[in-house]
Amino acid sequence: MNTRRIIALLLGGSLIFSYAPFSQAWLVLPVLVALLFTLRDTTPYMAWRIGFYFGLGWFSAGLSWIYVSIDQFGGLPVLASIAVLAVLFIYLSIFPALALFLWKYSERWLGRLAIGVLPLTWLVSESIRGWFLTGFPWLELGYTQTDGWLGNYAPWLGGVGITVVLWSIAISLYCWFEYQRKEFGLVAFGLLIIPFALPWISPLKSTGEEARVLLVQGNIEQSIKWNPDQHWQSLMTYLDLSRPHYPTHDIIVWPESAITMPEPYTDDVLKNIDKALVDTNTTLITGIIDYQNSEYFNTMIVLGLDAPYQPVEPYAHGHTNRYQKHQLLPIGEFVPFEDLLRPLAPLFDLPMSSFTRGDYKQPNLRAKGFHLAGAICYEIAFPAQVRANVSASTDYILTVSNDTWFGASHGPAQHMQIARMRALELGRPLLRATNNGITAVVDAYGNEIARAPQFTSTALSAEVPIVKGQTLFQLFGSLGAWLIAVILALVSTLIAVRRSQTSSKSVN
Repeated sequence: MNTRRIIALLLGGSLIFSYAPFSQAWLVLPVLVALLFTLRDTTPYMAWRIGFYFGLGWFSAGLSWIYVSIDQFGGLPVLASIAVLAVLFIYLSIFPALALFLWKYSERWLGRLAIGVLPLTWLVSESIRGWFLTGFPWLELGYTQTDGWLGNYAPWLGGVGITVVLWSIAISLYCWFEYQRKEFGLVAFGLLIIPFALPWISPLKSTGEEARVLLVQGNIEQSIKWNPDQHWQSLMTYLDLSRPHYPTHDIIVWPESAITMPEPYTDDVLKNIDKALVDTNTTLITGIIDYQNSEYFNTMIVLGLDAPYQPVEPYAHGHTNRYQKHQLLPIGEFVPFEDLLRPLAPLFDLPMSSFTRGDYKQPNLRAKGFHLAGAICYEIAFPAQVRANVSASTDYILTVSNDTWFGASHGPAQHMQIARMRALELGRPLLRATNNGITAVVDAYGNEIARAPQFTSTALSAEVPIVKGQTLFQLFGSLGAWLIAVILALVSTLIAVRRSQTSSKSVN
C-alpha cells in the first residue's frame, strides 16, 4: 500500500470525530483539503484507489457500531461477523471512489478547472448510495454540521446542500493554497460567514401555542423483548410510566414496537387504553406490529383523542390514524434473496424481519388536534421521504426507534444527530421516543429542549412550541444543492472551453 492510500485511509477514519458523540464539526474541512492535496497530480485510476481507501477508513470507523448488533444478535462466529462488516464497508467505499474517479476523469477535457466538477460528482455518487439497493445514506458529510454554524444552511439547502458547501469551501481553500489566488480565499471566507446571517431571515414564526408532550422510554432488554412471556410485562411497564401523566399531557409517545403483541390480537386491550385516554382528554401514539391480509407492517397508531375535544375517528383495527413504515431496514426488516440467505445464519432470520412497506407518502397522524409527520427508526435518515410527509399544516416531526440493538456504541448518538438535522431542514420541532435512548425533544432550530438519560426506564416531559412558516428546503427539497453543484460544474466547463478556444486561436 503506497503512502497516499495510507494517508487517505487515516483521513477517512478521522472523520468519525466529526460526527456525534464527538461532534468536532471543524475537522471536516482540514480533512477534505488534505484529501485534495493527496489527490494532486493523480490519474483517474489512482483517484479511484485513494477514494476507496478514504471510504474504507470513513465507513469502517464511523459504522463500527454495527458490529455490536451482529455480535450480540446475529448468531455468527466472530470471523464471520467481521467478514459481513467488511463486505458492507467495501461496498460503501465504492461511492467516494466513484466520485473522485469521475472528477479526475473529467480533467482530460477540463484540466485543473475540473475541480469545479467535484461537488457534482460527489453529489451524484452520494445520491446513488442513498438509493441503490434501497439506500444507505448514513454518515453524509452534512450531518457533521448539525451542531456547527454551517448547520444554518440546513433550512435553505438541507443536509445534502451542506455537503456541497463543505466541498466548495474545501476546494476554495485548496485553490487558495495551491495557486496563491486570494479570490479563492475570499470565496471560502464568504461561505463560512454567510450562515451567521441566515437565522435573521428565517421564515419560521412562533405561534405562541404549545403542546405538553410525554416521551416514554421503557428500557426493555432486546434479548427478551419478543419473548411471548414478556408481552404483558412490557405493556405494563409502559402503562405504569404513562398513566399518572394522562391528565396533564396532550400527547404521549411510546417507541417503536413498544407493544409487541400484533394488531388485531390486542384489540380489546387497545380499546380499553383508548377509552381511558379519551376519559382523561389525552392522546397516545405507540409503535406496534400491524397484521393485515397475511402481511406485517411496522406501524404507529393513535389512541385516544384525535381532535381537540372528542374523537372524530375512534380507535379500531385498520383505522386511518396510523403510519406504516415505508423505508425498511435490509436484514432487520426484510431479507433480500431470503430463500437463499435465511437458512445460512440467525443474522438473516431475526424476529420480525418480514415486513411489508407502507406508502411513501402518508397523511399526518392526528393527536388532539395536532398534526405529526411520522418516521420510524431508519427512515429518519432519508430526507426526501421525511420532507414528502411534512406540509405547511404539520406541527411536529415524530420519530420512534429501537436503538437497543446498538448498546452503548456511538450508533444511537449518530442516529440522534441525523434526526436533529431533519428538524433543522424542515423547520419543525421533533419528538423522538426510543426504547433505551436517545429519547429527546428538539425545537425547530435543531436544539434539544429535553433529553432522557440513556439505559433507564423513564418518562420525559416537555412543553413543545409550535411554529409556522416553511423553509426553503421544505418547499424545494435538495433542488438548491443540485443547482449549486451544476452551476459550479458548468462555470468550470465554460471557462475551460473558452481557454481552450483562446489557446487554439493563439496557436493558429
